[in-house]
Amino acid sequence: MTIFESIRKDHDTQRELLDQLVKTTGDSKQRDEIYKQLKNELNTHAEAEERHFYKPLISNDMMQEKARHGIAEHHEIDELLEQLDETEYSSSAWLKIAKDLKEKVEHHLEDEEHKFFQLAGKVFNETQKTALAKDYRSYMDTNL
Repeated sequence: MTIFESIRKDHDTQRELLDQLVKTTGDSKQRDEIYKQLKNELNTHAEAEERHFYKPLISNDMMQEKARHGIAEHHEIDELLEQLDETEYSSSAWLKIAKDLKEKVEHHLEDEEHKFFQLAGKVFNETQKTALAKDYRSYMDTNL
């Protein structure tokens, strides 16, 4: 498995959790469980991705700006998670922020899958793609 396949697998998990999250209502056990799972998934994924995808790309001139952009989007996602943490589940604002989060994350995943991956595919050789996937997966499995 390559780093791209490994990351895409987690992106699919995130999309599924986001879809479930915006269908939840009020201060429910379901909302709490899905949100906690999503938050853990997003935080762990961002950390793993920054270490095992973006960091190796930052030294490459062609990818430096894209890598910085991806990391900046992780911070924007973090800010939305913080807003959710500070908002009551029962508040109508909670769902609005959750929908903003869904939109932001989906935009970020699209950027990565349709722009960054193609360019990064030219930067990494096959050995690197597999080695990065192994390191990335190991980080995810240890920290999720």
